[in-house]
Amino acid sequence: MRQQIIRHILCQKLFVILLIFVHFSGGCFGDKGRSLGEIIKSGRLIVLTRNAPTTYYLGNEEEPAGPEYEMVESFAKKLGVKAEYKILNTVHDILEALDKKEGDLAAAGLTQTKIRDERFLFGPIYQEVRQQIVCLNGVIKDNDIAGLAGLKLVIPKNSSYEANLVNLKKKWPALAWESTEGVSSEQLLEKISNKEIDCTVADSNIASINRRYFPELIVTYEMESPEPLAWVLTPGSIDLKEALDEWFKDYKANGKLEQIRERYYGFVKKFDYVDIRAFHQAIDKRYPKYRHMFEAAAEKYSIDANLLAAHSYQESHWKPKAKSPTGVRGMMMLTLPTAKSLGVKSRLNAYQNIMAGAKHFSDLLKSFNDKVKPPDLFWLALAAYNIGRGHLHDAQILARKLNKNPYLWSDLREVLPLLSNKIYYKKLKYGYARGSEPVAYVRRIRDYKNILDMKLAQKDAVQ
Repeated sequence: MRQQIIRHILCQKLFVILLIFVHFSGGCFGDKGRSLGEIIKSGRLIVLTRNAPTTYYLGNEEEPAGPEYEMVESFAKKLGVKAEYKILNTVHDILEALDKKEGDLAAAGLTQTKIRDERFLFGPIYQEVRQQIVCLNGVIKDNDIAGLAGLKLVIPKNSSYEANLVNLKKKWPALAWESTEGVSSEQLLEKISNKEIDCTVADSNIASINRRYFPELIVTYEMESPEPLAWVLTPGSIDLKEALDEWFKDYKANGKLEQIRERYYGFVKKFDYVDIRAFHQAIDKRYPKYRHMFEAAAEKYSIDANLLAAHSYQESHWKPKAKSPTGVRGMMMLTLPTAKSLGVKSRLNAYQNIMAGAKHFSDLLKSFNDKVKPPDLFWLALAAYNIGRGHLHDAQILARKLNKNPYLWSDLREVLPLLSNKIYYKKLKYGYARGSEPVAYVRRIRDYKNILDMKLAQKDAVQ
């Protein structure tokens, strides 16, 4: 009897010790996170990310979008599971959550650094960026590090930016900065625009996008070495990494990665400060008068209202009496024959002109092969609006001859400029065309739409 009591007490003690061990170790698989088999069995891939135009966001129709989002959806589909997103505010928050096994992976534009390599596994590199010091236009005289002395330079705390600043400080001892908790790069860039701080450090892709939202920002210095972006996994997620590597190899080989880059960054290669600043002013002062017209036309012809408005700004800068040297007129710059064929009585009537322009654009959208999918369909139709459907058809024929995809804008924008080269246009039905114009035309409209999406979302949220 006494031995049974002793045995019972020992068992209880062992049980308590085991519970303590499990609690502090996180269980048998605490260091590994969920295995690939467990993820597939659960039907969910838990992804840690943040809300930003370079990662994950809700579009103007409140549908998820963003480069990280699209890639994650593709990977989840490959695994046969549904992606579940946990939105956190900062990179530090995301990495801490991943460290606590609150997600299976982090997809949030994260740079692979030596320090992070010691804590986590990294997936394949999908993009390279450079860190840039971004300031308010006018606060720094010379675009070099020495000019930052005395300015308020603020960076997110526990970010990868601090290591580079520490190295720069060895050469420029006067360099100083503040590290702030709980703020993202995007929030700090907005603080610069609001003149709350002078400068910050951001990755080049983040800076390029946000300069369009805040045109007073300038890049004053760029770090020499590029840094890779990759998804981050817990240290023990070997099988998940293997599956990720296999998916990415096919994703890249099939041109999907390049399509993502084109979709989200294809319009940001050039930055025209004067033009972008004028566009922001037009949104505030001129656009409200015509917004309901764009929305009515968009609803009637099933077109994105902001795309239609951006298109109109490219054509006329939202000036109803606009006139080109060739005689096209009005908000959508219609030719007289086109206007008459669409029932327009006066091209100077903003409503009639917008409606007719929307109808013309809608007809162009319908003129393409079903193999042309959005958003490429929109860019091809815009190019046709600018250069003519015949010339765009020529470009598609030439694309096939050059072993390029006639249904992808990323390929056609390379082919279109060849329409001004006699070697090519003499063999085409519609002959010579200034093919570089529609390439720049589409890029500007995409740029305007991106800015309009963001700015109207902010205004509507306030209201």
